[in-house]
Formats: sequence, structure tokens, C-alpha cells
Amino acid sequence: MDSPAPQTSTPTAAREVFQLMRDGRARTKAEIAELTSLARSTVSARLDLLLSAGLLVPVGEAASTGGRPPLRFALNAASYAVLAVDLGASHAAVAIVDLAGEVLDEVTVSSDITEGPKPVLDRVTGLARRLLANQGLTPDAVAGIGVGVPGPVEHSTGRPANPPIMPGWHDFDIPAYLGVTFPVPVLVDNDVNVMALGEHTTRWPETSDLLYVKVATGIGSGIISNRRLVRGALGSAGDLGHVQVSGRGEDVACRCGNLGCLEAVAAGPAIAKELSESGLTIESPQDVVAAVERGEVEAVRAVREAGRAIGSVLATCVSLLNPSVVVVGGSMSATGEYLLAGIREVVYRRSLPLATHQLRIVSSPLHGREALVGAAAMVLEDVLSPRSVDALIERRSRASA
Repeated sequence: MDSPAPQTSTPTAAREVFQLMRDGRARTKAEIAELTSLARSTVSARLDLLLSAGLLVPVGEAASTGGRPPLRFALNAASYAVLAVDLGASHAAVAIVDLAGEVLDEVTVSSDITEGPKPVLDRVTGLARRLLANQGLTPDAVAGIGVGVPGPVEHSTGRPANPPIMPGWHDFDIPAYLGVTFPVPVLVDNDVNVMALGEHTTRWPETSDLLYVKVATGIGSGIISNRRLVRGALGSAGDLGHVQVSGRGEDVACRCGNLGCLEAVAAGPAIAKELSESGLTIESPQDVVAAVERGEVEAVRAVREAGRAIGSVLATCVSLLNPSVVVVGGSMSATGEYLLAGIREVVYRRSLPLATHQLRIVSSPLHGREALVGAAAMVLEDVLSPRSVDALIERRSRASA
């Protein structure tokens, strides 16, 4: 009878051990062998490969049961870093994040998205280089980049698709452009999707079903179902802002070309316009927030009414998707309980009782950092996947050679 072929320490074989170690816990060879049902010799070979690639690191000795104490190994979070990028209508934020998801450094600057893709992405590249230098890292230390943009994106290609507030960005190849400086995987998604990921990762990791709603210059949502982000067939799932609001503002023009969209009657600029026309000195959504904080009755009333309009659309979403948590973020969430009160009033009245039995509607405490956290989570999930770990091992092997 032929003897079985020996198990080799190939990248594909090592990926199994690495996936076990992603939780950050330190383990000995014996513990890894028990959990993976692999022979000790096989575990040793795979650990050697992961150690040489820098993905694992020895972290001390375990208690001895007789003889020499065994070494313990853990994820080497510092072996690589990822870049998280949040592009807004008027800002650009970049962060360096280690493999354990810890933010090492970040910066936010003013940046006009209407300048076009090349000036904005060149600014991002410059910020990233500066942050890397501050950490004593080179571009070779970057394993991947996650980018959130304020418009619809075809996630599979990373190309924006007719984004209303991003002139010149339609079908622009963001991954290829950033890849000139950083030849690594670049994942791009709509900003609300990455915000939903950030909120879920940070505050609600045990929640299976969550709906994140951004209320700012526009209105959109990110859907987490069964702990996974739902993008839809072409990436446009969650576009609440262009759902028509029944019984209110049917003749109000929206920037999408339709009439009566939720965004046109309840987003920050719509509230500011309504208050300005009523005689208040209100020019921007930030002025609305300030007026609410001062306790101006008309501003409070307008924000609560906007919440009711948002709630009328969310009531349908809650009955359809049955989330256990609805998180409200974006700049207008700074109006606090006034906006939430309007949303809750309608959702709890209009949605099915079973759908609202344990439903929580809360505001985000991340204060605008949801997108950076989510962009990091998105790219980390990709670069630490079995397929990508194989590539990192081969990349480090080539560099050593």
C-alpha cells in the first residue's frame, strides 16, 4: 500500500492556521494542533511559514507541565497596515490601521469632491504617505486600501456610477489610480455602506440585522442582514433618499430629477431652506443644528417634522427587513432626540408590532468616524481572507528572496 503523501507547508496549507489565529488569542503548537486536528509536525511547518512571513509572532511561554515551557504564538498586528479613506462632499479623511483594527494615526482635511477624482485622490495619496512616514512605515507595508465615497458605486469594480454630487467621477477607476502608488487591493463602496460596517463592527458586532441611516446633505442607508452588508444587484441597495414621501412635498424638485423625494423634503439643506423661508437666519444644515441647540422653537419643529418624514419611509423598511437596531448618523443626527423622536413616532405607529417589539432606534456615538472605521473593516476582511493571506505570504517570500 502506498504511504500517504506528506503534508507540506504551502501558503494554502498555512491559511487554515492563520484563520484560527485571527481572533488575536495567543496559542501554543499543541493548542493549535488540537483545534485544527492537525499533526504537531504539520502545525510546526505551517507556523514556520507564517512566522517567516511576519504574520504571526512568538509572544512568550506558556506554563510548563514538565520540561521546557512551550512557546505561544499570536497575530502580528504590526506586520502590515491598511489605509482607510473617507471622502465626503467637503472633506477627506485618511487613517492607518493595523491588522488588529487599531487606528495608528489619522488626519482629516478640507477637500471639495467637485474638484474631480485626480486632485482629490492625489491629496489622499499625499496624506497617506505623510501618515506612513510618521509611523516609520513605507508604502510596502500597506496590505490594502478601503475607500468610502459620497455616491453610488459598483463595488465589484470600484467605479462610481453617476454620483449626483461628484461631477467628473462617473466610471473613474479609483482602484487603478490609487494602485499606481500602492499596488495592493483597493476596495471602494458608498459611504453609507462603510458607515454601516463601522457602526456594526464597533458597537453592534453581535447584532445580526441592523439598518444604518445617514441624514446629512443627502439621506441614505446601509443594510446589515445576517451580519453581512447587503449591496444589492448593482450596489444601490439602501437608497432611501429617493423614495417618494406620500402626502408631503409632492411638488418639491429633487436633484435626481424626480419630485417629492425624501431627501428633497427632509435632508439638511431642505430643513435649512424651509427655516430660511420662514424668516430665520439659516443658511446651512450646520445653522439648523446650532438653532436646535439654542432651543429655537421653529428649528425644533422643523427637525421633528423631518424625522416624521424619514420615519414614514423607515416604517416600510422596518416591516420589510425586520432589523433589531436602526442607527441614525450623519451631520443632522447632532440635533439629537428631536430628530429621533419624529422618526420613532412614525415607525412605532406604522410598522408591524412584531417588527417593532424589540426594535431600538438610536443615534450614532461615533461622531463622523463611522466611515473610517467601516472602510478599515471592509478592507481588513478582504486582506485577511484565505486567498489574500496566500498572496501576503508569497509577497513576503519574494521580498525576502
